[in-house]
Amino acid sequence: MSSEAADLPLRAPSKLIPPAVLARLGSVELVARAVVDGVLHGTHLTDRPGFSQEFAEYRDYVPGDDLRFVDWNAYARTDRPFLKLFEGETNTRMLVLVDTSASMGVGDAQPTKLRYAAWLAASLVHLAGRQHDAAGLMTFADSVGTLVPPRSGAAARQVLFHLLDAMTARGGTTWSSPFGHAARRMTKRGIVAAVSDFYCSAEDFRSGLAMLGARGHDLIMFHVLDAAERRPRFGRNVTVRDAESGRVLEVDASDLQAGYSRRLASHEDTLRREAGRVGAHYVRLNVDEPLDRALTGYLRFRARRP
Repeated sequence: MSSEAADLPLRAPSKLIPPAVLARLGSVELVARAVVDGVLHGTHLTDRPGFSQEFAEYRDYVPGDDLRFVDWNAYARTDRPFLKLFEGETNTRMLVLVDTSASMGVGDAQPTKLRYAAWLAASLVHLAGRQHDAAGLMTFADSVGTLVPPRSGAAARQVLFHLLDAMTARGGTTWSSPFGHAARRMTKRGIVAAVSDFYCSAEDFRSGLAMLGARGHDLIMFHVLDAAERRPRFGRNVTVRDAESGRVLEVDASDLQAGYSRRLASHEDTLRREAGRVGAHYVRLNVDEPLDRALTGYLRFRARRP
């Protein structure tokens, strides 16, 4: 990991960007640049280039790379700028899993949960590029959708940005198949970040995490909810439709109102507890709150890695 995220403490960003402002930026790449630059502006820097001082290899310099790591002696000999990479920077791979099921497109908020998830995933990809890490993407609903194994380089990141921009929400959700697929494809230890509204049973969540945790990956679970899910407004009579299965239920509003908050809190506690069993980091995100906080939390998570 490079200098931007290597050491604690991390200060809060000087200015958090509201989601409504991010929405006006358009593409996920522009959002990612704005969020990451804002977060790193509030980060204490360090002179350490990575986890290890042991030199590993060279790669070509690309605009935006830290000039401190350019080998100027090599530049004088070849007239080409080369960046020195260290052992800690060449071994980190990140796979971002994004839930694209129909429930991710439901809600009153703008952006939708899926768009917010795309922004977060793009920010992680952009940050990986800043840190010279390899980043990949897997989308899933009731089956694995897109799968791009972790790769480094600007061209690889552009592919991921394009895929994130094009995501649509549809279908149901299964967990064992996508998480198992990710575990099999990520053969080397790395970081797996999942972004979802986690409408699943505790058993499915537990089994999916177990597959990834058994591989020794560092796991971070981003739980995305919108305001309508956190604080629903009920009328006298309520018709509830499952966004993924299409099943419709008539329920008593007073009973639903009384138990909803308690059941939601219990579900979150279950997710947090199951994540803790395998050493995963659980982060609850609200789509009406600035994305910067999520990324700052991720940087703290990265900084604690041995």
